[in-house]
Amino acid sequence: MHKKSCCIAFRCDRCRKSKTLASCSTMRTILALAIGATAFQTSTRRTPARVSLNAAPQEGDLSGKVAFVAGVADSTGYGWAIAKSLAEAGCKIIVGTWPPVLAIFKKSLEGGKMDADRELSGGRTMDIDKIYPLDAVFDTPEDVPEETKTNKRYAGLDGYTISEVAKQIEADYGKIDFMIHSLANGPEVTKPLLETSRRGYLGANSASAYSFVSLVQHCAPIMNEGGAALSLTYIASEDVIPGYGGGMSSAKAALESDTRTLAWEAGRKYGIRVNTISAGPLKSRAASAISERGKKSFIDLAIDYSKANSPLGKDLYADDVGSSAYFLLSPLARAVTGVTLYVDNGLHAMGMAVDSNALTADGEGLPVPAKA
Repeated sequence: MHKKSCCIAFRCDRCRKSKTLASCSTMRTILALAIGATAFQTSTRRTPARVSLNAAPQEGDLSGKVAFVAGVADSTGYGWAIAKSLAEAGCKIIVGTWPPVLAIFKKSLEGGKMDADRELSGGRTMDIDKIYPLDAVFDTPEDVPEETKTNKRYAGLDGYTISEVAKQIEADYGKIDFMIHSLANGPEVTKPLLETSRRGYLGANSASAYSFVSLVQHCAPIMNEGGAALSLTYIASEDVIPGYGGGMSSAKAALESDTRTLAWEAGRKYGIRVNTISAGPLKSRAASAISERGKKSFIDLAIDYSKANSPLGKDLYADDVGSSAYFLLSPLARAVTGVTLYVDNGLHAMGMAVDSNALTADGEGLPVPAKA
C-alpha cells in the first residue's frame, strides 16, 4: 500500500499495480494530455472573440487618403459616382481620362456644366485634384503604334500609357491608397460572338480585363499598405446577355477571375485588397453607345428588364454602386478581398424572367409577391 498523499490512488491496468498518478508514467502522460485539452477548451470558451477597439465611425473617414479613378470622362457613369462617394468621406480624387475625350471633359468641368453633379453634403463640392490622360490599352510608350501617335485626338499629348501615368502619380503624390478601374471597351460589342473577329475579341479583353491587371501591376507598388483596388464587372460574365457581344462577356469573366488571383498575389506582396463590383445596368453615356440605329438601345432594354425582374423591382442609380464601392475600399471592409459584390437590386439571384411572354400567355403568369 502506498502512503497517503494528495495524489489519487488507482490500479493501473498496464502494470497491474496500485499507484498514484504521480508515480505512473502512463497515467502521467494521459493526465498531461487531459489537462492540456481541458485548458484549451476552457481557454476557447472563456476568451472573447477579438474585437477591434478601433471599430468606430471614424473608420469611414478617408481624410488624407488619395484615390486614383481610371476611366472618368463625364458625370453619368459609375466611375464618377465612386469618386463622389470617396470625396464625401474626405478622400482626395485624381482621375485618368481617355485622351480622345479629355478636352471635352476638361471643358465641361471647367465651364461649370458638372457643378450640380459635384455637390457634396454640407455645402461642399467634389474637387478633382488632377486629371491624367490615360489610354489603358498601352502599358509602355513602346506599345503605342504610330497611327495613335499621329492621331489628331492624341495631338499634343504624351505620357498616357499605364506605366507613365503611374510614375507621374508617384512623382505628384508619392503614395496613393485606392485604385479604381472604371473602364471598358469592346470594338465589336454589338456583334454576336459568332461574328466577332479575333482582333475585336482580343481588343475587348485587352481594354476591359488586362487593363486592370496592368493597373494593379503598376499602381500596387505606389499604394500604401492596407489600400485597395476595385474594378467593375457585369453579370454577362456568367449568364448569357444577348446584345452584349464582341467578346465582352469573356472579358468580364476574365476580370472576375483575375480579381481573385490578384487578391492573393497583391495581398501577400503589397498588403492591398482587390475586389470587383458586378453592377446592374445604368444609362451612362458609354453604355448608351451599345445600340443599333433606329432601335431601342441595349441599355434601355437591360434597364427595363432589370426593373421588371429583379427582387427589389426598382431603378438602379449610380450612387448605389458608389456607396458599395466606398464600403469595399474603406477600412470597414479591411478583411474583404477577392470578392465579386453584386449591386444590381438582386437580379443576379433570379433564374427566370417573371415578365416572360411564355409565362404569361395563359393569363396566369407566375405568382409575384404583392407590395405591402
